[in-house]
Amino acid sequence: MSTETVATAPAVFSAKQSVSHPLAPLNASEITAASGLIKASWPAHTDLQFKAVTLEEPPKSEVLPYLEAEHSGKPLPRVSRKAFVNYYIRNTNKFHEAVVDLASGRVLRNVLLGPNFHAGGDGEEIMKVEQIALEDEGVKAEIAKLKLPEGTVIISDPWIYGSDGVNDDARMYQCFLYIRDPLNSAEADSNHYALPIPISPVITTEDMSVVRIDILPTGVDNTIKELEPYQIKPPNEYLPEHQKLRTDLKPLNVVQPEGASFNVTQEGTSSVLTWQKWQFRVGFNQREGMVLYDVRYDNRTLFYRLSLSDMNIPYADPRHPYHKKSAFDLGDVGAGIMANNLKLGCDCLGSIYYLDAVLSDDKGGVTPMENVVCIHEQDAGIGWKHTNYRTGRAAVVRSRELVLQSIITVANYEYILAFQFNQAGECNYEVRATGILSTQPIDEGVEVPFGTVVHPGVLATHHQHIFSLRVDPMLDGYLNRVTYDEALPMPRSDFNPHGTGYYVQETVIDQSGGFDLDYDKNRIFKIQNPAVRNPINGKPVAYKIMAPPFQKMLADKDSFNHKRAEFADHNIYVVKHHDDELFAGGKYTNQSRGGHGVRAWADRKESVKDEDVVVFVQFGINHVPRIEDFPVMPCEILKIHMKPVNFFDKNPALDVPPSEQSFNKSTLVSQAHQQSGAEATVGAKGEVCCSSKL
Repeated sequence: MSTETVATAPAVFSAKQSVSHPLAPLNASEITAASGLIKASWPAHTDLQFKAVTLEEPPKSEVLPYLEAEHSGKPLPRVSRKAFVNYYIRNTNKFHEAVVDLASGRVLRNVLLGPNFHAGGDGEEIMKVEQIALEDEGVKAEIAKLKLPEGTVIISDPWIYGSDGVNDDARMYQCFLYIRDPLNSAEADSNHYALPIPISPVITTEDMSVVRIDILPTGVDNTIKELEPYQIKPPNEYLPEHQKLRTDLKPLNVVQPEGASFNVTQEGTSSVLTWQKWQFRVGFNQREGMVLYDVRYDNRTLFYRLSLSDMNIPYADPRHPYHKKSAFDLGDVGAGIMANNLKLGCDCLGSIYYLDAVLSDDKGGVTPMENVVCIHEQDAGIGWKHTNYRTGRAAVVRSRELVLQSIITVANYEYILAFQFNQAGECNYEVRATGILSTQPIDEGVEVPFGTVVHPGVLATHHQHIFSLRVDPMLDGYLNRVTYDEALPMPRSDFNPHGTGYYVQETVIDQSGGFDLDYDKNRIFKIQNPAVRNPINGKPVAYKIMAPPFQKMLADKDSFNHKRAEFADHNIYVVKHHDDELFAGGKYTNQSRGGHGVRAWADRKESVKDEDVVVFVQFGINHVPRIEDFPVMPCEILKIHMKPVNFFDKNPALDVPPSEQSFNKSTLVSQAHQQSGAEATVGAKGEVCCSSKL
C-alpha cells in the first residue's frame, strides 16, 4: 500500500525499504508474477479471467514468532510468501482456485472447484453485462412496447443472481432496468432509480448471453401484465444543481496548524501507524478492503487481525424474481475493488493522510487504487470531566480519535467504513449506510406490506443490512477465552429485605457456537486472558464488546437466504482459529447454498476456552424505507465498541493534557456579531477550562 501526504505535514512519515512483511499485501510485480505462473500452466492462448490475485496469508503459527522477533529486535524468521488466485477459463463455468509460492515460482495448488462454487463480479464483467442486456434484440423488443420518448436513455443495473435452488447452477446476473429523465437525457448523473421500468433480463456468464427476460410484477401480487406505453413520471434528482441550496451556512474549518499527531511508516505495500499509545499495521485487499494487523496499545498486544468479514442484504419482496435479491457485497464483488478515491475536503476533514493500494484486474494485471483509505484525527467531545462543587474547579479532557476510513460504492448504495481509536484504549468500528435505495416499479395507487412508495410509481422494498466484524484477539497473549456477564436480581432474603440488590454473574463459553445479547440481563460479551491478572483487583484482563441490537435474519430457517447468511442468526459467534477461515458467509458467496461459513465452523463444537479463538460480531439494521431516504439516504450510523475491562490499573486517558483555551483556541460568538459573521476572541474567563468557577 503506497502513501501520499496531503495537507499540513504530519509529525513523521517515512518509507522503509525491506523484504516484504508477511502480512503486507501483494505488490504489483507479485500480482503479475503469480498470474503469469497460472497462465503458463495452461496451453498457449487459453483465455483466463482472473477474479482475485491476492495475498495468501501465512499460517498464524508462522506469523506470531515473526511478530515477537520484530518487536523485540531479534533476527526475523523466514516466512513463506504466497499468492492466492481465483480464475475462470473465460466464458465457461470452470472456476479454479490456486496457490502460488512467490519465492520458488511454483504453483502449489491449482484445482477446479465443484458445482455451486462461483466467483463474484468484477468491474470489466459488470460493464460487459450491462452492455449485453441493452444490446439484446429480445430486450429491445420488450422496451419498444413501452413507447418511450425518442432519445430516452436506458440504464441497466446488474445484480448478483442470488440463489433459490431453481435452475441456478450456472453463474448469472439479473439486470434491473431504469431510464434517465427523458426531458434531460444528456445528464449522465441523473437519478435513474426514480424511473424504473418492469423489464429484467437474465444473463449467463458462460457465453455472455441473455437467457431469459423477466417481466416484473407491479401490482399487489405475482400477476404479470402485458407491457403498456410508459407514463412519464417526474424526475427526483439529488445533484446540488437541482436544489435550492441553503445560503446561511458559514465555513466550519478543521485546522491543525502544527499538522497531525500520528506517524506513518511505509513498509512496502503495508503501512505501520503509531498514534498516542497505539500501533498497528494496515493492509488492503480486494474482498475485505481495509484490514488491521498486530494492534497494540502501550506495547501490549490486543488484536492479531481486525476486518469487516461479511455483509448480507436480503430483500423482503417474496415475488419472482425479487426473492433472489440477497447481496453479499464483500463476497459477491469486494469492498476493496469498490473503494472510492477519496477527495480532500469532501470525505475527510482536517490534516489528511491517504493510503493507496494495488489490486489485480481480470487479465491478471494490476489496478491502481488511489486514496482508498483516509487517516485523520477528529474531536470526539468530552473524554472525561469532573467538577469539585466545593471549590468550583473543573478538570476536563477532550477526547480525540484517530480515524481510518474507507468508502465503498455498491451500484446504488454507499457504505462508509471506519476504524476509530481513542485515548482511553478503546477501538471502535463504525458503519454509515447511505446512497440510493434499490427501487422497482409499482402501479399508481398500489400499496404493499413489504415496501414503501417513495416516488410516483417507485417502490423501495424493505431489506436488512447485516454485517459481521471479525475479531481475532491476542489480549496480552495468544490464548484467550470469551465470557459473558449478566446482571441478575438478588432474591429477597434477610440480606436483601427490600429487594433492591443485584449481582453480576460471569459465564465462560467452553464450546464454539452462536450466542445472543439479552438486554433484560445486560448481557455483555468479553474477551479475556485469565493468565494475566489486573494488579489492583486480580481479575483477568479483558476487552468487552458492545454491539447495538438488531433484528436477526427474517427469512425462515429453511430458506436459501438463511442457509447462505451463516452469520445472520446470532449476535456473536465464537470459534476456534483455523487458517483460511476469514469470511463469515464462506469463501464463495455468489449463488452459494450455505454450509461453508461460520455457522458450520461453530457446529464443530470445538473447545474455545483458553484457546486461539476468533469472535464474529454481528450488527445491522432492518431498513424500512422512508420518503426521507429518497432520492438519497441520510446516513444511518452503526457502531461496535471494544472497551478495556480491568486491562489497565486506572483510566488510561488520565495523562491526556487538559482542555485549555490556549491549546484549543475557541472563539466567542457574540449576539452583536452574529449577522456579520464576526467573532470575538475569548477573554480571560474562558482561557483555562479546568480552572473555571461555578
